[in-house]
Amino acid sequence: MAKVSLGSALRRWIASADEQPADQLRFNAANLDELLRALFAHSPQLRGYVVDEHGRLRHHVTVFVNNTVVPSKTDLSQPLEVDSEVYIMQALSGG
Repeated sequence: MAKVSLGSALRRWIASADEQPADQLRFNAANLDELLRALFAHSPQLRGYVVDEHGRLRHHVTVFVNNTVVPSKTDLSQPLEVDSEVYIMQALSGG
């Protein structure tokens, strides 16, 4: 099962009654798109902070798979291995 870790700005949107800590979520998924769908099924409120209405990664969201940045915000078909580690972070902006 692929392990998902969320940056601190996103962790607050994980279901609080969950038995898994927000930094140890695991899902069966063959690619990044499937993993995100499973994550959003688990915590629907997280979806709007990670992807837009077209299913693309938001401009200020970066995803790493096994320490390598996902190069495309629109192509989420990157394959995952059983032991893949996915890190999702949201940049904070402001003045």
